[in-house]
Parts: sequence; structure tokens; C-alpha cells
Amino acid sequence: MGSKNTFDKPIGVVGAGSFGLSVANLLAENSEVLLYARNPEALESINKKREWNDYPIHQNIKAIDDLEQLANSCDIIFPVVPSANFREMMKSLSPFLHPYHILIHGTKGLNLNLPEGKTLDSIQVLERHHIKTMSELIMDESVVVRVGCLAGPNLAKEIAQGLPAATVVASPFNEVIQIGQQLLRSDRFQVYGNPDLIGIELCGVLKNIIAIASGALTGLGLGENARSLLISRGMAEMIYLGKALGGDVRSFIGLAGIGDLMATSHSTLSRNFTVGRRLAEGESLENILGDMQEVAEGVNTIMIAKKIAESFKVRAPITEILHRVLFEGLTMEEAVQYLMKYPLNVDVDFI
Repeated sequence: MGSKNTFDKPIGVVGAGSFGLSVANLLAENSEVLLYARNPEALESINKKREWNDYPIHQNIKAIDDLEQLANSCDIIFPVVPSANFREMMKSLSPFLHPYHILIHGTKGLNLNLPEGKTLDSIQVLERHHIKTMSELIMDESVVVRVGCLAGPNLAKEIAQGLPAATVVASPFNEVIQIGQQLLRSDRFQVYGNPDLIGIELCGVLKNIIAIASGALTGLGLGENARSLLISRGMAEMIYLGKALGGDVRSFIGLAGIGDLMATSHSTLSRNFTVGRRLAEGESLENILGDMQEVAEGVNTIMIAKKIAESFKVRAPITEILHRVLFEGLTMEEAVQYLMKYPLNVDVDFI
């Protein structure tokens, strides 16, 4: 098994979902990869059949189910698990991590850190310390210092087909960006760097809200003019929410912001888009989530983002109206009517 990177140890990936497998396959072009998977079927299929869930698996990937082995064998680890399981995964991995480890996550979600016994509904005002990005979770739960994230228009199916794509590696540490670039770059995959870790994480998180709305427009057959309106207003909303949580406006105008927003808002491959489309076609949320193989992070994000908008006094009409559709029985038709009448006089007021 030949590899051309300068790291003598394998690279670790945690999570065998579609994006975890994509990241593992990209890394495997240049390195040996150890992939942690909990599911015994996945392990078997990855190691023996070289495929899982219709994803072909590169021969440089070996699947294991032991986090201690992963941490001992790999200095650089890419955790890619749903945000709802992220803290639990970090708690399991943490005892085996050292300050020399580097973690670059690929999870596009937020985690809540509420006082004991409190829920999102029962808490009056969300404060910044109640809301955790995945990099903050990594630092909360472990001794790791050098943390980064991956974000960008990275639809897993397209990457699996070897179609050209790019991503952003964000980290306050230049070294983490350089390592990410070195490990992931190939003829078909370009990697940009950005020091604004929180901003880039929030781009990946918030765009999922707009992707659900975009799927709804498709489900209602409302056309491309309406989608362009949604994407540009959605961009503004992402920036307001992102700034409130400490992101830099410039991050949102780059590949991880507008780039990822465009890909997810037009893609029938996107899980969040699919949720919106099926809602608009009249299915219940319960029904849709019940038969989806993987998590659509946007549903959880809408709950948190609505509370952020209220607590930080940010205008977020798309988020608010989607919350009413998902949890308060508003129909998609009514939602569109409401958004079309929403009073906006200024087109761009955030730069």
C-alpha cells in the first residue's frame, strides 16, 4: 500500500456515515487511514467487501471498532459524527487523547450545554456559553489544543464519484491548516485555509436551515426566482446569526458560506433539502425523519437558531417561519405567503 504523505502514522477518521466515508476516501489517496465504526456490519463490509451503503472504500482504509487503538495509532484524527452524538463520542475518545493530537472535525451542527434540568423551551435567554460548536466541544471534553474543522460544498455522493470539489480547513493554528491541506489535496480536490474557526463552523451549521427552505420551494414548484430570493436573504440571515455568535462576515462570503449554501440549496442529494421538499409535499416531519438513513442536521439547528435569534435580538425570519412549519403546524404555503410579505427595505445592510 503506497502513500505519498510525509506522516509516518496512519490518519484517523471517526464515523462511517456518508461524509465520514468521503473524508476517509480523500485521505486514503495520500495516506493509510484507520476508520472507527461502531456498527459491526459496517466494519465487516468495509474491510471485506470494500463498500458500505453504496460507497466504494479505498484500499488504504482499514475499519476498526476500538477508539483507544485509533488514538494510539494516529496523531491526526478527523471526527465526523452527527452533532447529537458528538459529545458522547468525545467523552469515549478523550481518555486516550494527548496534547500532541490534532483533531479536525467535519460535523455541521451545534450542541447545547444547558444548566441541569433545563430544556430549550424552559430557558429564558440562551447565552453564548450555552451554545457549543464542535470545536468547542472537543476542547471542553479533551486536552487537545490544536483543533480545526472542514466545511464547504462537499456533497458526499459527488466526492465518491471523483467529481472536482474543494473544502475549507479552518483553524486558529496555521499548522493545522497546512496539515489539512497536505493530507486532503489531490488533483480533484482543492483545500483552502481560514483562521476563523467559529465563523467557518457556523457557515456549515446555518446553511442547513436555508437548505430545508430551498427544498420546500422545490416541493411547492415555486421556481428559480424564488430560490434566488431565498438564497440571498438566507445569506443575510446566516450572517446576522453568525456575527451574533462570534463569526467573521468574510467567512460567510467564501466557499464554506455562500459556496456550501449554493450546493446544498440546489442539491437533491442533500438531506436537508430532502426534508424541506417532503414537508412541502405534505408529509409529516415525524414520517420524514423516521425513514431517513442519516440525520438531517438542519432540523436540530432550526430549534437552536430560533432561540439564538430571540436571545441575541437578531432578525431571522426564515428560521422563525420554518420553526413554525416544523413544530407549530403552519403549512408551507402559509409560510411562503408570510415571507413574501416580510417588510425589508434594505437589500444589504451587514457589510
